[in-house]
Amino acid sequence: MSHSTLSEPVERGWDEPWYRVRMEDFQASFLPSDGEDLDEVCNVDVFVTLKDGSRWTATVFTLVEVERLMKLWAGTDEALEGWYFWVSDGLIVRDPGIDSMTDVIAGLIAKGEFSEIFQRVIND
Repeated sequence: MSHSTLSEPVERGWDEPWYRVRMEDFQASFLPSDGEDLDEVCNVDVFVTLKDGSRWTATVFTLVEVERLMKLWAGTDEALEGWYFWVSDGLIVRDPGIDSMTDVIAGLIAKGEFSEIFQRVIND
C-alpha cells in the first residue's frame, strides 16, 4: 500500500500532547514521545474516532520495534527472556511514521477489518 493510493488528510497537527490526523472517515490521535520525529515513530498509542462517533484504540508497533524489544528483553524476566511478544491491543505494521500508520488505519476501515483489530472504547 503506497501513500499515494489513499486520500490525503483533511487536517493534521499538534494538540499537545496529541498529534491528530483528521481524514474524511475518521480522526486518529497519536501519542508520540516528546520530541520524536513523526516520520520515525515506531511504537505509539493511537485513539481513533469514526464518523459514527465510536472511539477505538490500539498500540501500533513496527516489525523493527518488536524485534528491538524482544532483543532488549533477552536475559531478563520480561516475556520469557524475549522469547515472545504479545499485547492485547497491538497492531504490527511494516513501516514507521504517522503517515504510514494513518494509511494502514484508513486501509483497515476501507476493507472492513478495522473493528477486528482495534479495541472499542466503551464510555461509562
